[in-house]
Amino acid sequence: MIPGGGQPNMQQLLQQAQKMQQDLAKAQEELARTEVDGQAGGGLVKATVTGSGELRALKIDPKAVDPEDTETLADLIVAAVQAANENAQHLQQQKLGPLAQGLGGGGIPGLPF
Repeated sequence: MIPGGGQPNMQQLLQQAQKMQQDLAKAQEELARTEVDGQAGGGLVKATVTGSGELRALKIDPKAVDPEDTETLADLIVAAVQAANENAQHLQQQKLGPLAQGLGGGGIPGLPF
């Protein structure tokens, strides 16, 4: 039952929206601080990105460096960064998914979204 004869309590709705916004901002800050890794070539190339997708580090094993074949090294770097970004996206879904569902899935009663 919605108090007030079917009208949602606007103050309560605003408080819920503000809390969700604060929770979302906190989760985004946490993502920006959290680092995840990705690798390619059996660990010859490792990339580290933040949960928000910012590349922070790239480690290349000397065994991966062949002056005659820089294309393979480039491919390994791209693959490692992509793997790290996939891991970052997975982390984003874990951290932000419940918050986004709350906003878009009827998490605030009385609002149309």
